[in-house]
Amino acid sequence: MILVTGGLGFIGTHTVRALLDLGEGCVLVQRRTAEVPAVLANPQVAVEQADVTDLTALLDVGTRHKITGIVHLAGSMPWPPSADQPIEDARKALGSLLNILQAAQTWGVSRVGVASTIGVYAGLPHAGPLREDMPLPMTSPHLIPTFKKIGELLTDHLAGATGIEIINYRISAIWGPGDPHGALFFAAPELVHAAARGTEPDLSTLVGPAHAEDSIDLCYVKDCGRAIALLQTTDRLNHRTYNVASGRATSNAEVIAAIRKAVPDARIDLPTGGTGRHNYLDITRIQQDTGYRPAYDTERAAADYIAWLRAGHER
Repeated sequence: MILVTGGLGFIGTHTVRALLDLGEGCVLVQRRTAEVPAVLANPQVAVEQADVTDLTALLDVGTRHKITGIVHLAGSMPWPPSADQPIEDARKALGSLLNILQAAQTWGVSRVGVASTIGVYAGLPHAGPLREDMPLPMTSPHLIPTFKKIGELLTDHLAGATGIEIINYRISAIWGPGDPHGALFFAAPELVHAAARGTEPDLSTLVGPAHAEDSIDLCYVKDCGRAIALLQTTDRLNHRTYNVASGRATSNAEVIAAIRKAVPDARIDLPTGGTGRHNYLDITRIQQDTGYRPAYDTERAAADYIAWLRAGHER
């Protein structure tokens, strides 16, 4: 069975579904509950209540299940950030990653996947495709890419030292059913929610104003989950780091046009005046090694997301 940390989260839920579609059973490790939610009700799914910062509790999971692989989607970073105990928070964050790798070694797991982020590329003076072999700047503008860079360096060292195949997923901007963040880093989720509600979007939580020309590699969460599942189950991988993305830059204007196909009267206009940069993640590696191709273009993704919300789901 594949152990998935964060398996009841946004990306985790869709990853578990994709693993089930590929014939894999899953053990989900959660801090707060051991109940299997209705959305993942399946005899091939088990939920274990354990905190990955507690090595003893984590290793105990392996006494009840035969763990053959690990997909580590839980944070391994101090989140939400706290000013009270930054050193202890950092110790716990990095310790949770080390606990996962210790468990993999103890259980004889051959492959561990670890979530990283598109944010590790921040600061590159580059327009166009961002490739996994590009040198990254040492600085980071945010706590999340800071700890993801640290994690990538740690896993690269430990992969060589332990012989465990450790795969980093550099995940792009993800949107779709279950998104808990809203307009945190980009506008698309709130544009969809506003259209489904029949209101104007509230983008006040964004770092800066949103413009029609602003673009990002926007990957639908169902494609993201399937990509991660393929990286876990494909027999042979040729690299330690893979971009998990759509492989194209999607502008807010494209998102708005797609939404209006489903909701013609949506009040979701944005002003012009964006930077016009079109960075996106190159997905050649994952395509070549796993056969992954995104199944959701912007129009299909927007229609699916809106239908999900209008079916009564809050997010």
